[in-house]
Amino acid sequence: MKSWLKNYNFYLILPLLFCISNGILHSQKIKVLSTASMWHDMCKVISGDLVDCDFIVPIGSDPHLYEPTPADLIKVNQANAILINGLTFEGWLTKLIENSGTKAKQIFITKGIKPIESSVYHNATDPHAWMDVENAIIYAENIYLTLTDLDPRHKDEYHFNFQLYKKELQDLNQHIINTVLTIPESKRVLITSHDGFRYFGNKYGIQLEPLQGTSTEADVQSTTLLKVNQVIKEKQIPAIFVESTINPKLIEQIQKENNIIIGGKLYADSLGDSTTLASTYIGMMRHDIDVIGSALRKSYNDIAQHSAVKNTSIYYWIIGFYLISFLLLYYINRK
Repeated sequence: MKSWLKNYNFYLILPLLFCISNGILHSQKIKVLSTASMWHDMCKVISGDLVDCDFIVPIGSDPHLYEPTPADLIKVNQANAILINGLTFEGWLTKLIENSGTKAKQIFITKGIKPIESSVYHNATDPHAWMDVENAIIYAENIYLTLTDLDPRHKDEYHFNFQLYKKELQDLNQHIINTVLTIPESKRVLITSHDGFRYFGNKYGIQLEPLQGTSTEADVQSTTLLKVNQVIKEKQIPAIFVESTINPKLIEQIQKENNIIIGGKLYADSLGDSTTLASTYIGMMRHDIDVIGSALRKSYNDIAQHSAVKNTSIYYWIIGFYLISFLLLYYINRK
């Protein structure tokens, strides 16, 4: 009798245990790992709080020169999916995946995008496709489809979020177009540290004059420096720009040589931190175009004149300092 009761109780409890374990499994969020912060942000927006989103390259770091850490191995191993840009952007990723032993799906979110081919290297492409906002819509759709495939129970939520986000991206695209139109056509020249804005320039009608190629590993050529200085003088470009992930030393040198201004800091390979307006993809792109527009609308002559006055003032201050020092020494010696 007792044996029968034990079996009876066991069969009563078994369905309950099944329901609890099933609930725990369904309550666990899928893990989606992005290689960089731009599509990590897209993943967060589209997934809401339904997915555990993380990324590899830290905010402010250069993805071209990134060296993975032991912590990255754990992230990759535990991921259900990895969102990858491809197009030669993550040269360090293949080895990281192999060493991690991960079973994660590898999702190339640039699928459907026409890449810009390198004019220098055979079979090489420019990886910075997200700098064209219409391409970013393709990124977002690929992420949405990935989430739906991994977690079909929440496909309606993902679809709703994607549609809202798509509309925000379309509005952003129009804002960039409108802002470029406010820049005098002859001044639509963007001089930056590296060639991270080629898609941006091609899409929105801005001439690109970068110091380095698409990868920051490339050396700056003397011929490039000569060309950039020539373009500044011929087109009377009022401003050049530093980038958030690249040493600004060379840009600052060019700025001083030409008596122009640093127009501001631009973001391309990384979002800004949480204290900046560039902490989201949309915020990053809006920040970039607003900074570019504001700086390139300035008058080259006014900036050059202001720089000349400033330099002259400094010169007079130095003369004044030495003159006063000389008079004080003369007065002390007479005593």
